[in-house]
Amino acid sequence: MDTLSYKTISANKATVNKEWVIIDAEGAILGRLSSLIANMLRGKHKTNFTPHVDCGDNVVVINAEKVVLTGDKWSGKQYVRHTGYPGGQRFTSAEKMLREHPERLIEHAVKGMLPKNRLGSALFRNLHVYIGSSHPHEAQKPRKIEL
Repeated sequence: MDTLSYKTISANKATVNKEWVIIDAEGAILGRLSSLIANMLRGKHKTNFTPHVDCGDNVVVINAEKVVLTGDKWSGKQYVRHTGYPGGQRFTSAEKMLREHPERLIEHAVKGMLPKNRLGSALFRNLHVYIGSSHPHEAQKPRKIEL
């Protein structure tokens, strides 16, 4: 028996195969969309997934302003940030965030689903969210993903 054929193959930066994919967020529920995006960024859908390596795809999300929240989350969901000064806690509703910065809704949801370390920061840089249906990544020939 050849024991070398049973070695576990671990992906690294040189052997990983990164692709570009495009996802249309029109009519998609935010949480379900974000979990799909996080899995694609992480590379969990690939057979050579390695937990400590960036083996995921580059994801382009279009029509970010047409994402959907269920129930009364538009008014009830609160996003919290802090200015860094005493008493500097600020609250924003999902409705207001959609009006002012719709791409941040998706970015915030996806970032919360990624690892909280250097790898998570590197994976988050592979996410590109755009308002409207145009994006500057046509040269990469992204593959369209249907939800």
